[in-house]
Amino acid sequence: MNSSKITISEASSNLKISVDTLRRWEKKGLIKAERDDRNNRVFDVTELERAHQKYINGDSIQHFEVLKDLTKTEYKTVELFAGAGGLALGMENAGLEHELLVEIDKSAAQTLIKNRPDWNVICGDAKDVSYQGLSADIVTGGFPCQSFSYAGKQLGFEDARGTLFFELARAVNEIRPRIAVGENVKGLLRHNEGKTLKTMVNIMEQLGYRVSFRVLRSQYLDVPQKRERLIILCVREDTEIPFIFPKERDYTIAIRDALQNVPFSEGQKYPEKKSKILALVPPGGYWRDLPLDLQKEYMGGSFYLGGGKTGMARRLSWDEPSLTLTCAPAQKQTERCHPEETRPLTIREYARIQSFPDEWKFEGSLSSQYKQIGNAVPVNLGYHLGKCLIAMLDGSFNEATMEFAEQIKSTSLLVDPIQNSLFENELETIEEE
Repeated sequence: MNSSKITISEASSNLKISVDTLRRWEKKGLIKAERDDRNNRVFDVTELERAHQKYINGDSIQHFEVLKDLTKTEYKTVELFAGAGGLALGMENAGLEHELLVEIDKSAAQTLIKNRPDWNVICGDAKDVSYQGLSADIVTGGFPCQSFSYAGKQLGFEDARGTLFFELARAVNEIRPRIAVGENVKGLLRHNEGKTLKTMVNIMEQLGYRVSFRVLRSQYLDVPQKRERLIILCVREDTEIPFIFPKERDYTIAIRDALQNVPFSEGQKYPEKKSKILALVPPGGYWRDLPLDLQKEYMGGSFYLGGGKTGMARRLSWDEPSLTLTCAPAQKQTERCHPEETRPLTIREYARIQSFPDEWKFEGSLSSQYKQIGNAVPVNLGYHLGKCLIAMLDGSFNEATMEFAEQIKSTSLLVDPIQNSLFENELETIEEE
């Protein structure tokens, strides 16, 4: 293979595997394609060779670790909606310092305090917090998405009042950091016909910030999980700071590598009847791998509905990254059965897949711990994002691990009314494949 990018037919011929296999790898998020100048789908040769070595030859060559840089900076952050600390820990590991973290959930706040007693944590509603007098280089927030009331044609900052995005924007306006970061699900791109994101970008522009955004795929950023997150970067317009995002790697990490020597911990249990059903599902399989009569029994009325329903009776595969973790591992629509044993993933397995270190302890009930982990930003994703933020502030750039991005203006964002009925109320829907 001489060229660094080749077509799917060339890859099939050179690797001696079928085009269907390559398409299946791409659909599963194990390899990624891009478009060349002639709009042909092309693949990276090195990435293909890694995938071939892992999935055809059976050699697991990429090992899992929680990424951490021992070099510390003096850049300070304020984080709203901090949850169990996935983003905060990842950014700390990248070298950032935390001035303040705000979290309303008591168990999640106790998780932060338990693991980092020196962090300044406020357990309370973000709307009750004043940021006047605070100084920080970066303000971040993984705000839950809410619709705006579009009474007028052009919404401003005050029109967003009552939403959690408003609280993030208010913190930015009071602190005036050089960089602000918003984090959300990929579905925000199309939420409410695209109006929601357009309004958010417009409001940040009114506050004096340039904006760019990108969907980051965790499985290509040292996270053993297929998890897509929308990252919104905002840079104060009186600076010349560029937009920098993490560059996707040419490898993925399989569950087998991530769960090596995972500590024993608590976990949910299946009812006896469900356990007998899932025992018949092979690694990587789901309800269609059951005998027909059991398919109908398990699926009930869903058996006759459209859609793949690939999350139902789903057993994970040892040789691939995990599917997106949800707030509970045993929900019927988004099953996360252990690849080999017939049981849900345990707390420490959940945490490993979200790239939390084993020493990071979670407070609260079992269900609360699952929810905290499932809602978190993967720690290693936070690390890669943190390294980019440091580079933006330093005026540095690593071509091997980072990519520049252009500003995206609110006036350039189109709305799509066709998508409204499909996506307005489905921001938290998990795309299984």
